[in-house]
Amino acid sequence: MIYSELTNTDNFFLLAGPCVIEGEKMALDIAEKIKSVCSRLSIPFVFKGSYRKANRSRLDSFTGIGDEKALKILAKVRGELGVPVVTDIHESAEAEMAAEYVDILQIPAFLCRQTDLLVAAARTGKAVNIKKGQFLAPESMRFAVDKVRSAGCADVAVTDRGSQFGYGDLIVDFRGIPQMQKQCQCPVILDITHSLQQPNQGSGVTGGRPDMIETIARAGIAVGADGLFIETHPDPSVAKSDGANMLRLDLLENLLTRLVAIRRTINEF
Repeated sequence: MIYSELTNTDNFFLLAGPCVIEGEKMALDIAEKIKSVCSRLSIPFVFKGSYRKANRSRLDSFTGIGDEKALKILAKVRGELGVPVVTDIHESAEAEMAAEYVDILQIPAFLCRQTDLLVAAARTGKAVNIKKGQFLAPESMRFAVDKVRSAGCADVAVTDRGSQFGYGDLIVDFRGIPQMQKQCQCPVILDITHSLQQPNQGSGVTGGRPDMIETIARAGIAVGADGLFIETHPDPSVAKSDGANMLRLDLLENLLTRLVAIRRTINEF
């Protein structure tokens, strides 16, 4: 089971990569860089990349390079670098297709109540990561987890990505992390970069606060998150999706170094 391996350490684990797969070289370069950093810091690492972005504000927004092409790139990252990979699915019919290429199927936050989608993901035999809806209380996530377990999947985690705060902002309620750990009895991940989105902008392009990435990450580690989720790109200003809230890749190592120091300090008490 993947999550038992990821949590079999005193350190947090990391799901990280670009928002969406833009090309093979880009994905392999990012994955290799993150793997190298995580190896030095003894952080279990899962490469993240969406093979398709279904939830876009505008019709002309970039959605992907083609499902099969992107999924094969994810499989190549897994095969060449020896790291597990995670991608999100949006409809029940996608579950079996994506499961052929990845290790973890992710349920997007807006879809976390979709029973058919949760059950389809669970029945593939792959691990499942359920993102908490921006509209849900932390304690409500146990029902989503129960759906996955009832469908035969015990390898499940939940991810907090902030709660809707007005029309165009999100806020992280850090009480939710220990609440979900207790009620769901599974690993709880904090999605740092999506928690800093500023959605529903008048331009139709989501904004963000990447300057607050370290602040949110430090707090997540302090309250005991089992894992962190960070989207990163060599140059977020040219990223094809979610560039406004992503971490620049060359800043990742220093951030993770400081977070590991915080986790070590907490473990001493």
